[in-house]
Amino acid sequence: MSSSGKNTEHTNPVLRISQLDALELNKALEQLVWSQFTRCFHGFKPGLLARFEPEVKAFLWLFLWRFTIYSKNATVGQSIMNIQYKNDFSQTQKYQPLSKNQKLWYAICTIGGRWLEERCYDLFHNHHLASFYKIKQCTNFIVGLLKLSSLVNFLIFLQKGKFATLTERLLGIRSVFCKPQNIREVGFEYMNRELLWHGFAEFLIFLLPLINIQKLKGKLSSWCIPITGVPNSDNKLATHGKECSLCGEWPTMPHTIGCIHVFCYYCVKSSYLFDMYFTCPKCGIEVRSLQPLKSGIEMSEVNAP
Repeated sequence: MSSSGKNTEHTNPVLRISQLDALELNKALEQLVWSQFTRCFHGFKPGLLARFEPEVKAFLWLFLWRFTIYSKNATVGQSIMNIQYKNDFSQTQKYQPLSKNQKLWYAICTIGGRWLEERCYDLFHNHHLASFYKIKQCTNFIVGLLKLSSLVNFLIFLQKGKFATLTERLLGIRSVFCKPQNIREVGFEYMNRELLWHGFAEFLIFLLPLINIQKLKGKLSSWCIPITGVPNSDNKLATHGKECSLCGEWPTMPHTIGCIHVFCYYCVKSSYLFDMYFTCPKCGIEVRSLQPLKSGIEMSEVNAP
């Protein structure tokens, strides 16, 4: 009973997406092998492989076929997806590997078909005689018929879930699982954590532009430094006039906003245009009026220690 149950599990139908993923993995592997092979001839004369490219590709695909389909009944993409081919012509429910004839015809239909298509294209492209024109038309008709048959087979595959390619349907080879599939246990803790973090990040992106950082900084500074009033003496103004309260450099075109601190004109003007409720970052007083530094304060007084 256990052996029969195990054999039936091996022949369970494979998901359509798994079969299509296996085909895409096979194409990616072929492209990777071909790119690695062409790099070996990088230092040779350009166009060295162009003349024999169909034959070289056929040899590489035949090499892959020998160590995948012929020996393991599965392509590289199918092995990754835990899939292998089964002889669908067998009447038993047990797993039956592919016969040698099926393996050989698979190589002829896939490798030989692609080689013949590329070689015929080069042949007809280089010869423009009238005798080749009828053969070209006949070949194009056959290729178009095969393409149409592949399209019809793909539509049937989407409905039935068997035989992803026309070659599989003609040869009677079907994709089945290599090993019994276990029930996947999905944990949502990581997903919930990521969703929570992304939601918090989006909230910060929305909130931060609405916060006036400069004004908040001024408020915090005013809380830390007690305000003792706004003295009107020129000596106090000269004492705080040695540097701009915003940039910390020597004030250029010094101006005041109604407190004892001095600002560069461009610093305070740009800050005031950005925020009409701009306050002094040193004492927290709002802008009353933007006035230039009194002419009675001499530069010698400002430079005095």
